[in-house]
Amino acid sequence: MSAEATNPATPGPVVPTAARRKARPRIDLRRLGRAALLGNAARGKLPDAIGHVAEAHRAHHPDADLEPLRRAWVLAESSHRGQMRKSGEPYITHPLAVTLILAELGAETTTLTASLLHDTVEDTDVTLDQVREQFGEEVRYLVDGVTKLEKVDYGAAAEPETFRKMLVATGSDVRVMSIKLADRLHNMRTLGVMRPEKQERIAKVTRDVLIPLAERLGVQALKTELEDLVFAILHPEEYAHTRELIARNAARADDPLADIADEVRGVLREADIPAEVLIRPRHFVSVHRVGRKRGELRGADFGRLLVLVNEDADCYAVLGELHTCLTPVVSEFKDFIAVPKFNLYQSLHTAVARADGQVAEVLIRTHQMHKVAEAGVVALGNPYAPAGETPAADAPDDGERADPTRPGWLSRLLDWQKAAPDTDTFWSTLREDLAQDREITVFRPDGGTLGLPEGATCVDAAYAQYGEDAHACIGARVNGRLATLSTVLRDGDSVQLLMGQDPASEPSREWLDHAHTPAARIAIQRWLAAHPDSAEEPHTPVTVPTRPVPEPQSAAPRTASAVVVDRPEATVRLAGCCTPVPPDEVTGFAVRGGVVTVHRLACPSVAHMKGSGRPETAVSWGDSTACRVTLFAESFGRPHLLADLTEAMAQEGAEIVSATVEPPNEQRVRHTYTVELPDAAHLPALMRAMRNVPGVYDVDRAQHQ
Repeated sequence: MSAEATNPATPGPVVPTAARRKARPRIDLRRLGRAALLGNAARGKLPDAIGHVAEAHRAHHPDADLEPLRRAWVLAESSHRGQMRKSGEPYITHPLAVTLILAELGAETTTLTASLLHDTVEDTDVTLDQVREQFGEEVRYLVDGVTKLEKVDYGAAAEPETFRKMLVATGSDVRVMSIKLADRLHNMRTLGVMRPEKQERIAKVTRDVLIPLAERLGVQALKTELEDLVFAILHPEEYAHTRELIARNAARADDPLADIADEVRGVLREADIPAEVLIRPRHFVSVHRVGRKRGELRGADFGRLLVLVNEDADCYAVLGELHTCLTPVVSEFKDFIAVPKFNLYQSLHTAVARADGQVAEVLIRTHQMHKVAEAGVVALGNPYAPAGETPAADAPDDGERADPTRPGWLSRLLDWQKAAPDTDTFWSTLREDLAQDREITVFRPDGGTLGLPEGATCVDAAYAQYGEDAHACIGARVNGRLATLSTVLRDGDSVQLLMGQDPASEPSREWLDHAHTPAARIAIQRWLAAHPDSAEEPHTPVTVPTRPVPEPQSAAPRTASAVVVDRPEATVRLAGCCTPVPPDEVTGFAVRGGVVTVHRLACPSVAHMKGSGRPETAVSWGDSTACRVTLFAESFGRPHLLADLTEAMAQEGAEIVSATVEPPNEQRVRHTYTVELPDAAHLPALMRAMRNVPGVYDVDRAQHQ
């Protein structure tokens, strides 16, 4: 389909912004609309008015049954007869144009049938029951999904609640949103007849809601034209400037992009790689963005090269030849074939440079990848077809990516919209959610995955996995290491969420500062609103200990009769920085006053003293097995944690000499215990018992830097 953009309020010549294959000229919808008023074609014959739709449909689906389209046209034309658009055309030209847009994208017959009928229930006397009787439940569902709610019933909430209704319907059938996007595109093309303030209002909703949805569904052909139309209305001066730049570049005698394209064709011919090399002019918004990024635009900045091949392996073969024979810009390389985008998009991205400094971006993909890149979910045909039927010609059979019935972002959206307390919250949160246009995937310990927006934290992961049960989350491990709930996740991270067992667990007000997703924010806000008393003060996860703990003792030198040193007159002291115990490998260093300090060999102090030239003293363990050791414990705060921990230590025969518990920080609590054991061999069992206390995630020997 055309990717031209024009300011609807400013008539005049338009500069094309996307490469066109040999295609039909733009259809004169006024002429077709007038022809529609002359009556229907003979029964059983395809009406001339939808001949272009049929031609476009058969180009993608040669064996399609056109009878449902003929019957849908008969009903739509007769129902809308006499209705006129504000532009003066017969109303039937609108559903006809919407259907043509979808046909050119490759939509299957059911979608096109529903598209022809999409306004009949809303604007005529046709009922949903009639649609079901004549066309079946699928078509009825699609028509119902895009039918607006009445302002009489919903007032100012009609538009937001209509979008909520469409999104819920899209959760069961993504074709609902495909029809809505095509509907909005045709309305935007003809928006010039509206008052400027109404143009602006519709353009802002299109920018904030419809364009992000087109991006997430992968329908780039619709998205780019919608972007240009919105750009023309909301930023007319910048649009006019960009349009002038494109026109000026098109008029220049030389075209560096064409020269580079010829060079690329030659390289691929020499390598015997069958490929089609096309020049893809950038659309208006893309040119504007590149200009803001790079400053003065050069000839190669006005477009990109598209290399189309037959097989996935050919994509990498093309990449290898280009990087070998031309000068690659390595920083521009991205592999969206091995790691597809969340909206089905696959391509290799790279760039090559000429000697004069001109840089051309290159997209490399198969023909099927190109079809999906342009049309997204529309290119997949009917993803709900019964087993054994082919959803679409040449549709990729790779499991999850080929099944758009419930993308991760849509599942999240549908989950949080149920909890949105009112229309205003839903509408504002929807816009915020859709503004997060990049997605990451993190892995759970059970092998499952979570799809989250870029910038999501462990708080978001908790609510994505557990819903409101995430109130009991006490921490997380990211890639095997302990992390706070505020930790920002990255694509490919492994995340283990640690859940508390106390039913009285509650979220912290601080979590709102770290919540990036609507699901997390709404769940936390609902809890705080329902527990105002808890919300008045910051959450304090640690309670007063239920049993007394000895006060910390000073770090006095500790003697150790169990250590044998080759200087009998020396006093021996076990170093407090690493607290060695049998059977640790140890060494000694003489310090002031004839004292020999004993360190573990792995202690950082050993390397420091060796580096300063201090001589070592040979030491070894004697017969005594009793020991004193300092242990650090890291835990998440919960009620009665300190009591449970000291009880576990006592049961292992440890005598606590001193203990300190630092104030909690982001629900993390650090404990330091100096204990005496009758036998150093009991130390591993003691540390295991401490780690087994719920809420304790790590226990280690003292090892100061």
